[in-house]
Amino acid sequence: MKKVVLAAAVTGTVIGLSGSAALAAGALGEFGNNCAWGLTQGQKKYTDCSIHETVGEKIYCFSKQAAKDEFMKDPDGNVQKAESFYNDN
Repeated sequence: MKKVVLAAAVTGTVIGLSGSAALAAGALGEFGNNCAWGLTQGQKKYTDCSIHETVGEKIYCFSKQAAKDEFMKDPDGNVQKAESFYNDN
């Protein structure tokens, strides 16, 4: 019993330390973890959300850094484009 509790405590510490670098397991970005830039281009690309950005209070995921860079040139306009495509498809 003590080993299980200790393992859970150690695991919690590891997750806590790595949590700032990546989303917590099970957390979802907007659009079901699809690449937000891809959606503006009319494509659904599922991501692991390891590349992400917070805009307002929402987390947007990207398939690669270049996609994030393009999206962030006009985040408000791109959010609207992504929402429109995602909701219609």
